[in-house]
Amino acid sequence: MRVFFCLTFATLSFFSQSQIASGPMLGYTETREVLIWIQTKGSQELAVSYSSSEAHFTTSSVATRSASAYTAKFILSDLSPGTSYSYHILVNGVITGPSYTFTTQALWQHRKPAPDFTMLTGSCAYINEPEFDRPGTPYGKSLDVFDAMASKEPDMMLWLGDNIYLREVDFTTYSGFLHRYSHTRSQPELQGLLQICPNYAIWDDHDYGPNDGNRSYIHKDWAQKAFELFWGNPSYGLPDLNGGITTSFSFNDIDYFLLDNRYFRSDHTVKQDKQGIFGEDQSNWLIEALKFSKSPFKIVATGGQFLSSFAEYENHALFKEERKNLIRRIEKEGITGVIFLSGDRHSTELSLVKLKKGNMIYDLTASPLTSGSYDHNDEPNKNRVDGTMVCTQNFAALSFTGDQENRKCTITVFDNFGEELWSKTIEKW
Repeated sequence: MRVFFCLTFATLSFFSQSQIASGPMLGYTETREVLIWIQTKGSQELAVSYSSSEAHFTTSSVATRSASAYTAKFILSDLSPGTSYSYHILVNGVITGPSYTFTTQALWQHRKPAPDFTMLTGSCAYINEPEFDRPGTPYGKSLDVFDAMASKEPDMMLWLGDNIYLREVDFTTYSGFLHRYSHTRSQPELQGLLQICPNYAIWDDHDYGPNDGNRSYIHKDWAQKAFELFWGNPSYGLPDLNGGITTSFSFNDIDYFLLDNRYFRSDHTVKQDKQGIFGEDQSNWLIEALKFSKSPFKIVATGGQFLSSFAEYENHALFKEERKNLIRRIEKEGITGVIFLSGDRHSTELSLVKLKKGNMIYDLTASPLTSGSYDHNDEPNKNRVDGTMVCTQNFAALSFTGDQENRKCTITVFDNFGEELWSKTIEKW
């Protein structure tokens, strides 16, 4: 009887594990709350069992349904700060393997120096699906980059847009959005990075709709709904704005401002009085939020390049007045420590603008992860930092170290096998 029971349990456990399509993915992680995302193959009853050295808990069950692409989110609350937890996924009441872990953020304020930590970032993750891809040479390249990223054991990951690539067959139906997200998210090579650290995300045109999409896209509500289903950000959109994915959060002592560069974006070729990517309301919020922040480095994430002086393609230099106004206000308000993170360009470079009164603004463009790459060395970006152009698959790491008065940000760019390409340290200013 005991042998029969063991075999039955093993069979049930294997069957349950086979019902997981992708994940679990660790979403936002705070001192007392964590989000866990899971997708199943067909409708299943899911729950999460989690424990620390002191206590054990199991969430209420959630049924996955086709309308939400069989996804589920679990918010684990009333956690202890700076504590490691192990957890299992239960499918139809049966624990699946293996065991996963997460660690809540530490409560360091007024007690000790902020923890050192490392985040990874990158953009442009094209996953081939020949049936729906354009004919010819596949645009998607090796997925080895995801294993290389997971091997760095990062403390968090920030996806900089074009995290999926919607195809022509996807633009006109909500089911097309769900298919594209599901196909990308289910890649085996991706699971380690999703599981090892908190994942945050913004979007760009290929997550939003057609190439170079702007506020005129009729199905941007579908884009937002799908984005919210598949990512685990702490919130989506500003309270006073209707729509968009803008949000902000803190990870240890670093404040992050995730901007929406699509939902409010005007068409720069249309003759109109006010042209902009972020729009007036989002821009005003950003300046006030940056001014309020006490973070030694303020990370502003947006899908396209902000500081490049090359006024082509979709760079912010095409929207001269909005870009000029934001830079002017950063200088006027004396806001220091601003580092933009951007993607889109299928190459990586660091740009730097030194303002008249000695303040500085950086923009790290990190691209591509798995998409085709381009050589942009000949582009006349007068703000490019020498030696930082990378024209192959790559990802970037930002490490924050040192005490509050001597905090440093070290940017390191790696190729898709995890080999270092360049590194630069930015001192607190």
